[in-house]
Amino acid sequence: MSLSQTDILNALRQVQEPELHKDLVTLNMIRELTLDGGDVRFTVMLTTPACPLRGQIQEEARQAVLKVPGVKTVEVKLGAEVNKDNRLSDNKALPAGVKNIIAVASGKGGVGKSTTAVNLAVALQQSGARVGLIDADIYGPNIPMMMGISEKERPAVNAEEQLVPFEHYGVKVMSIGFLVDPGKPIIWRGPMLHGVIRQFLGSVQWGDLDYLIVDLPPGTGDASLSLVQSVPLTGAVIVTTPQAVALSDVRRSIAMFKEVRVPILGLVENMAGLECPHCHKTVELYEGGGGAVLSREFDVPLLGQVPFDPSIGHSGDAGKPIVLSQPESAQAKAFRKTAEWVAARVSVLNAGAESPLIQIS
Repeated sequence: MSLSQTDILNALRQVQEPELHKDLVTLNMIRELTLDGGDVRFTVMLTTPACPLRGQIQEEARQAVLKVPGVKTVEVKLGAEVNKDNRLSDNKALPAGVKNIIAVASGKGGVGKSTTAVNLAVALQQSGARVGLIDADIYGPNIPMMMGISEKERPAVNAEEQLVPFEHYGVKVMSIGFLVDPGKPIIWRGPMLHGVIRQFLGSVQWGDLDYLIVDLPPGTGDASLSLVQSVPLTGAVIVTTPQAVALSDVRRSIAMFKEVRVPILGLVENMAGLECPHCHKTVELYEGGGGAVLSREFDVPLLGQVPFDPSIGHSGDAGKPIVLSQPESAQAKAFRKTAEWVAARVSVLNAGAESPLIQIS
């Protein structure tokens, strides 16, 4: 009896996507299946190139097919097609090519929100995703500096009268810092904030993007409310430190997003301990468990814990995020792992699946 594609597909029906809880065949993730005698080749099309479980999926698929009688060798390639937040398709004010919009927020300033937004954007781009980054922190637009783009630059305007975003490190970037004179105060009220955020969403030549990251101002003020009123957000990532006063403010941010029905993708705990350069033991800078406490309290995932290191700030000041300047550092690895879990959570939400609470060990 000769080997058939049906035999291979039946074997792959036993392999579940760990986050979506359905088998690879039902999810239409098996592509380019070919047989050459006992040699089998196929591609598993992931829902994001940043999938944190890609190695597990690849190996489980390979082992399942190897069990089929007559199979000698199995070659499993990985591809990716990011699924889209379908709510964005119904909003005519948004560019059609943007698949997901992710807000990065914090309850208070100084917790590393913009640093997190920048490193998440670059890490997602490094995985193979198409990424854009909006600096909506109107009163403190730091993204240009962190991305190595001068605020003296002014964006071009295309034939359709859209602003053309700058592109650096493979990420498309737009900031209010490009539209005002450097060093001058930005004194705007609510309606003006609402207008510029709508312009950055709908009047910029973003092209095709898998993820559009939006760096919000700290707190729960006009800019945050303008964003959630202007566009259906795929979800929000909330940044905190373990410090008690930061946790108190984060509770208000979580409550705000839940009130306006924006899904919370999870928490990122920044400054989560300091490694002693002499004994290499971890020194806890703050007491209380921080992000893990909030994760349990609000039943939202803890996506990542980023250790404190002055080099993170130095990298941002130099215009080269730490995932680029020190890619093998513990901090860069934490940001990359966080980006993977953010992408995984987006895939789960868009598929309408349930996801277990993620805890970082």
